[in-house]
Amino acid sequence: MIWFIFGYLLLLIGIGVFSKKLIKSGRDYLLAGQSLPLSLSTFALFATWFGSETILGATNEVLKGGFVKVIEEPFGAALCLILAGFLIVKPIYRMGLITFGDFFRVKYGEKVEVLATLMLIISYFGWIAAQYVAFGLIFKTITNFSFEVSILIGFFVVLILTYLGGMWAIALTDFIQTIVIIFSILFIFFEVLLLAGGFVAFEKIPPSYYSLIPDFNYKDIVMYLAGLITISLGSIPGQELFQRYMSSKSEDVAFKSSILAGFMYLTVALIPLFTVLIIKFALGFETQNTLIDYISLHTNDYVKTVFFAGLMSAVLSTASAAILAPSALLSNNILPKIFKTFSESTLLTFSRFSVLIISVISLILAFSGESIYQLVATSSIITLVSLFSPFILGIYWSKSNKVGAAASIVIGFVSWFVVNFIVGLEYEAVLLGFVLNVLSMVFFSTIFKKI
Repeated sequence: MIWFIFGYLLLLIGIGVFSKKLIKSGRDYLLAGQSLPLSLSTFALFATWFGSETILGATNEVLKGGFVKVIEEPFGAALCLILAGFLIVKPIYRMGLITFGDFFRVKYGEKVEVLATLMLIISYFGWIAAQYVAFGLIFKTITNFSFEVSILIGFFVVLILTYLGGMWAIALTDFIQTIVIIFSILFIFFEVLLLAGGFVAFEKIPPSYYSLIPDFNYKDIVMYLAGLITISLGSIPGQELFQRYMSSKSEDVAFKSSILAGFMYLTVALIPLFTVLIIKFALGFETQNTLIDYISLHTNDYVKTVFFAGLMSAVLSTASAAILAPSALLSNNILPKIFKTFSESTLLTFSRFSVLIISVISLILAFSGESIYQLVATSSIITLVSLFSPFILGIYWSKSNKVGAAASIVIGFVSWFVVNFIVGLEYEAVLLGFVLNVLSMVFFSTIFKKI
């Protein structure tokens, strides 16, 4: 199994080396020359989010009370892709932008562009660090290397792949990794189902676990609403989605890939959830990490190899996408303003330099001791409470202006930060930050309508 895993990692690095030959400019590096067909575009969108939080996080959460406990992931994530397809793909594709930060410059000016870009960049560090941590846990389980060494191996694989090949490397490896992910989780599902006696195993899962409606009390409703909007709305103003839409070869391909990826994501992400519920209720096995522990303890080496290859694929695809997104923002929207220069050649240089900087900072954060859940959760909320309303209203509301945009970014973020970290109300902070983000955008744009 170990040699197979090392061979798989070398294959991904080889694709990164090959992809370097396809890059002639900064736009090629960041957007794959805007030439991705429907298959590559769809698989890239799917693989971007199908990471550690999907397989490791959601499978643990669903055991605590069923599908209602995972409304954020995968249901909110799938909903985001579908909503984005209908709401934003066509308008932003027609604008011909390189990064999501460009939208804020075109719509609101350079000051709001910088503010929005910094918010976006900050939001990615925790997400990238979470993938490093997840890779470290997986690789340590496979090889018995130390956790620290395992993280470093994941760091160098993702860095080399992304640094050399950019969006081309990510798109090509995502295609391969998506196939590996789908095959592996289907393989494990049917393996577990067979051990549990077939489809009768579903009858042992309590009916309440299939419910998507929370209990009607204050705590559960607030948690449910906060979880639902965090990804379904908060990830719409995301560079990683923007990058994949703009990498598609046409507006129609970008639209169709988002819708297909949304339905594909929901379908595939449900499989590990059903798998872990069968393990608990039909096979009577439950630990702190039920899925990984069951496969490690009760399956043969072939099954383990397939599972861990799929799990590593999910983590690596998400990590590479998460690194390139803030790197594109830093290289296109921040560094040219600092160095007072911008051309296709400098964009490519800045982009690769940014990949290195973002990767190293995230690596440091990965060693901070935070859990995967904590790292991802904090990252997912920032864009919701700061950028959602200036982005959506900037597309659909003609009265939106730079004062409203700047005020909504600052007020939404600060209110969330204070209520969450100082007052200590985690879920209320998400809802308050989101509401104030929208209200302040409308209020200040209306009051200062001539600006």
